[in-house]
Amino acid sequence: MDNDLTEKALAPERALAGRRVRRGSGGITLRELAQMVGVTKVTISRALNTPERVSPDTLQRIQEAVRKTGYVPNLVAGSLASNRSRLIMALVPSLSGSVFQETTEAMTAALAEAGYQLLIGQSGYDKAREDALLDAVIGRRPAGIVLTGVMHSPASRERLRSAGIPVVETWDLTATPIDMLVGFSHQEVGKAAAAYLHRRGARHAAVITPSDPRAQIRSKAYIDTMARLTGLRIPAYTMPSPTHLGDGRNALAMLLKEYPETDAVFCGADSLALGALIEARATGIAVPGRLKVLGYGDLNFAPHTDPPLSTMRIDGTQIGKLAASMLIDRIEGRPVAHEKMDVGFQLIERDSA
Repeated sequence: MDNDLTEKALAPERALAGRRVRRGSGGITLRELAQMVGVTKVTISRALNTPERVSPDTLQRIQEAVRKTGYVPNLVAGSLASNRSRLIMALVPSLSGSVFQETTEAMTAALAEAGYQLLIGQSGYDKAREDALLDAVIGRRPAGIVLTGVMHSPASRERLRSAGIPVVETWDLTATPIDMLVGFSHQEVGKAAAAYLHRRGARHAAVITPSDPRAQIRSKAYIDTMARLTGLRIPAYTMPSPTHLGDGRNALAMLLKEYPETDAVFCGADSLALGALIEARATGIAVPGRLKVLGYGDLNFAPHTDPPLSTMRIDGTQIGKLAASMLIDRIEGRPVAHEKMDVGFQLIERDSA
């Protein structure tokens, strides 16, 4: 009797030891894993998804089998069977030194807590590239989609509306969102930047801006407001998005060569502002005494520049949490408390302005 019990106990172990993962077949299947352990497929699924519902002994055997075989659940098949994907797709223009980092980190954490996974696609600042990426995303039927900005092609807007997939647009405002929206007014950011620098004594102001559409909205609002306040033409230097430190240095050098009387500059990205500060230091221009510098984004280096950078802060963490909450409620059939949210912005006063 003892020998029979030992043989039975060792059977799954021997089956695992003799198991070879099939090349090109996706590896071991759920059915095969269940047969090896000597349980049903339902028990395997419970052990992987709700382990508290499986006895400790069975759970240990299944976990050991998963470890030894390298079994990975087929999430695509699972989503087809349940008619629900657990994947959320987010499209951001850039991942390099990005102001969007806070948002993606907050969304990742909030979605994971609710059992969803966030995948990120980099769309660049090209509408054609965004269109192609959206086609690929929609075809894979994610549970939800998060977009950066509201300026999408008419064709993409129509595809997104027709797909029936919950969508949250972020980092911008519009009266006609595709579905849900959480952002702020870039126009108001530009107006506030001009008003602040004018209050601080700027009379010959300029702007250095990225080329992307949202930055251009900020820049235009800044130029219009500052021109009205000073009665002067406001010089503008546009650098290709995404911008880098060197762009800020080069732009400020060109600006001061052509307009040496410039006493303040609004930079449409903190990377540009950092470059401007370095160029000012290299050429002996005192900041803020001779030149006031104001950035946008409040990236993690902003408090540590010399002098510390005054900038326009956007609460990317709040945007990420709200976007995740909206999607989860919509996906799981709960009412969305607010389908359109304006998180505003904050002017952070430091020594550079």
